[in-house]
Amino acid sequence: MSSEGAAERVGPGSWRLPRRRFLVAGLVAVALAVVVIVLVSGSGSAGAVTSNEVQIKRQLIERLHQHALDPHWVACVPNGRSFEGAAVIRCNVDYGDPHVEAICGVLRGGKLLTDHDEAAIPCGPDLRGWHPLIHTYG
Repeated sequence: MSSEGAAERVGPGSWRLPRRRFLVAGLVAVALAVVVIVLVSGSGSAGAVTSNEVQIKRQLIERLHQHALDPHWVACVPNGRSFEGAAVIRCNVDYGDPHVEAICGVLRGGKLLTDHDEAAIPCGPDLRGWHPLIHTYG
């Protein structure tokens, strides 16, 4: 007295679902899991934080040009600090007249994230690079 697609009773207290329903239920569960993973990885806060000096410099220059800023030069170096496990890259941006601004950044999901976007990115003075020789007499 079983119809196709209905559960059938095989013994006292036990039920057996037809294989097709079990397979469909499994496929639906897998599809939902994939959708959740895609939604989480596509959100703005998700994504691996990495560091790539060349990419950070390129994306920073592109962003400055999008905001109608045309720096004379941009020099980027690791500043010895880290953010979410990635090395922070400090870029000194020369706007002229003399005006050099430090902008620090990392890549989150391959996109530039600067200390202007996320205040938690450490970007204090790092005192790296060339230092003038100071002679004291006396």
